[in-house]
Amino acid sequence: MKKALLVILILILIIAGWVLKLVWDAGQFKSLEPHFAGNCRQIPGVVGPEDITIHPETGIAYISSSDRRAAAKGMPAAGAIYSYNTNLEAAKAELLTRGPGKDFGPHGISLLVSETGNDYLFVVNHVENRHSIEVFELVDNELEHRKTYLDPLLVSPNDIVAVAADKFYVTNDHGYPGGIKQKLEDYLKLARSGIVYFDGNRFANAASGYRYANGINISPDGKTVYMAATTGKSVVVFDRNPVSGDLTETFSIDMNTGVDNIELDLEGNLWIASHPKLLSFVAHVGDPKKKSPSQVLRVSVAGKQDSEFKEVYLNMGEELSGSSVAAVRGNRMFVGAVFDPFILDCTLK
Repeated sequence: MKKALLVILILILIIAGWVLKLVWDAGQFKSLEPHFAGNCRQIPGVVGPEDITIHPETGIAYISSSDRRAAAKGMPAAGAIYSYNTNLEAAKAELLTRGPGKDFGPHGISLLVSETGNDYLFVVNHVENRHSIEVFELVDNELEHRKTYLDPLLVSPNDIVAVAADKFYVTNDHGYPGGIKQKLEDYLKLARSGIVYFDGNRFANAASGYRYANGINISPDGKTVYMAATTGKSVVVFDRNPVSGDLTETFSIDMNTGVDNIELDLEGNLWIASHPKLLSFVAHVGDPKKKSPSQVLRVSVAGKQDSEFKEVYLNMGEELSGSSVAAVRGNRMFVGAVFDPFILDCTLK
């Protein structure tokens, strides 16, 4: 009997220790101080604006929209792509696709601005457990569908970065497609996610062994790829071979927060929206009344020891809950979230 009680006590202590570490690693014990040296206004009309990217020449922002709570209940995600003119002080979100549709659930997006004048928007799409990459061409400020990519390696695609009209990288945020295995992957923090590359002919694994590979982007010269590992709480930096597309990890930056999507400004700085308290975000997923803090970081990448980051924005979730992306043009910052029905249009000081 004493041995049995001792075993039970040891098991209880192990579980308690695991739970305590999980809560600690998720940032639940962090002391957060909201701040922002600027002002923001909410732009309504876009449900679940998870990703935003801005055309560097026209200043038009493209917004990925999907009703993810509806999708989780088995209802149509009613997804769409919207545009937002950052050149205007009083712009509104404009529908670009034919309309919110049950066969369109946009997630991460990437804008390819080509030298030929043909610009393309690449979209990660989720519909009824089917994952695809949809490619649209920008024609007279409208989107015309050009291509659909399907492959078994698109296990749990999250974000995408295009490097040519027929070449791109996609992050799989999990190694398992769903179910209890995916939950265990999250809570046991198993490093099973990574990056897939399409070279114009086939999909192949480009990098693996990361904890929740999320946002991805590329340097202006095409030689460096940046990936956000959410539960790994880091930004991973890769050298890229422009010919083969091969990636070689060079170093990672410890961010101490749940980093999400990555956007670049015209100076090459990374702007990353993050979840400083990951379990608060998990609670927010299930209940919109439970707010999740929103955080925006600006990162200057200059080697493992010399890279610097600054917290530009922090809000406890009242202004915007569960920030997932921050795109910057000049002194304007546009922040999206996974669930909220609006974006923030902020002026930086």
